[in-house]
Amino acid sequence: MSTPVFGIRVECYAGHRGEEEPRRFWLGERPVAVAEILDRWLSPEHRYFKVRGDDAGTYILRHDARAERWELTLFESRPG
Repeated sequence: MSTPVFGIRVECYAGHRGEEEPRRFWLGERPVAVAEILDRWLSPEHRYFKVRGDDAGTYILRHDARAERWELTLFESRPG
């Protein structure tokens, strides 16, 4: 069983090391600002960022540098 992924638009910032980090992304027309990067890791084909949005949701964003595509692979909302 595969995990569904959804293509998204992401605004990035390249820090002093030149590595891009997501700062804001759009779910359809709704912008979500990245309040905090909780974790990041690499796989052979992708870079992953686990982030907390300004809506208190937790997201995993996947970047495919070869295809120049960002995807949403996980969303969890905080109850309350």
